[in-house]
Amino acid sequence: MFADTKAFSGFSVDDLGRAKEFYEGTLGLRVSENKDMGLLSLHLAGDNTVMVYQKDNHEPASFTILNFPVDDVDRTVDELTGRGVRFERYEGFDTDAKGIVREAEGGPTIAWFKDPAGNVLSVLDASF
Repeated sequence: MFADTKAFSGFSVDDLGRAKEFYEGTLGLRVSENKDMGLLSLHLAGDNTVMVYQKDNHEPASFTILNFPVDDVDRTVDELTGRGVRFERYEGFDTDAKGIVREAEGGPTIAWFKDPAGNVLSVLDASF
């Protein structure tokens, strides 16, 4: 039924302007804005799009909403830290000084961070 549809995902934020600045300026994504509808479109590799909308009673997602596979997690964490991004540390995960979890229980090397609205994102080893 949906095998040939181009599905997309979306999530809410509390401030579209701050979200646009973060996703475009800090993360370097191509972002387009539809001011009439109050939407941002995050244009990702592979011709994928994620919709971002402002919600007055926004509550940050308590789970990872976007994962960014990268070739070098250490280098990416260093670059993002230099841009003011703080990395999260979660109970039950052994993180190093940078906030990176290294292949815990067979999982990928991964580091989590939040957008300005408190939504959780990650960078993880692309070879996983």
